[in-house]
Amino acid sequence: MALSEKLTAELLALDLNPEYVHWVASATIKEDLNGGEDVTSVATIPAAQLSIADYRARKAGTVAGLHIAAAVLEICGITDYEIKVSEGTHVEAGQVLLVAKGNTRDLLLSERSALNFLGRLSGIATLTRRWVDEVKGYPVAIRDTRKTTPLLRELEKFAVRAGGGVNHRMSLSDAALIKDNHIVAAGGVSQAFKAVREKYPNIEVEVEVDLLEQLREVVAAGADLVLLDNMNIEQCRAAVEIVTGATKLEASGGLSLENAKAYAATGVDYLAVGALTHSAVVLDIGLDLRMA
Repeated sequence: MALSEKLTAELLALDLNPEYVHWVASATIKEDLNGGEDVTSVATIPAAQLSIADYRARKAGTVAGLHIAAAVLEICGITDYEIKVSEGTHVEAGQVLLVAKGNTRDLLLSERSALNFLGRLSGIATLTRRWVDEVKGYPVAIRDTRKTTPLLRELEKFAVRAGGGVNHRMSLSDAALIKDNHIVAAGGVSQAFKAVREKYPNIEVEVEVDLLEQLREVVAAGADLVLLDNMNIEQCRAAVEIVTGATKLEASGGLSLENAKAYAATGVDYLAVGALTHSAVVLDIGLDLRMA
């Protein structure tokens, strides 16, 4: 079943690809059914029965993924629904996020897949919001990485945006990031940087360094962004003084909510936090069914 024009437009406005959302939502339902049918619902619920489903937050947090849940609903044949809050909204425990009306069997078929998306993406948004709030007042952005769940990167990076963070590159083709293994393979930082610039002169080039001496070298070469790998707070502060605004700096490795303010105070432009997507705890969201 194709997504509605309204939902398609809303996904585009959120910078989400409707074709991808349709594919991933459809795949989850196919996985759940595994070529068969929902035997429990078919056995216990009359085919024509109608119900109302309230998707409700069990705990407070930042919600994301409501439009993905809506896509699951539409694929299951539920078109009468209302999203009650905006993506990225802070919600309280007990708050209704989405209300859907329709065939009871279809509502229950969509339940787990919709909740899986909602809980996972809201967990990412909630954790991101904690980081963003922790460094509030500093001119630094909280940024994600490619440490995402395979095939769910677009959704998880959307959840980071919903939580107030910003995205690093979406794919390997978006920008160059010269890391330690590239440097070893190319024979040095300067050699690796020169090779990328010659092959792809129009893309942004970020270089990972773990020594301040390397930083001076890549800044002189013209790096657009430098990733300070596992540098401590004092080293990050020194790096800011070295570049004096000539390039942007990203601190990565060894970051935690406990030291986020200290790193933000060094003057770096980004804090790269892989934990946003690889360690977020699912936000508890449930579905309450009532008869229509």
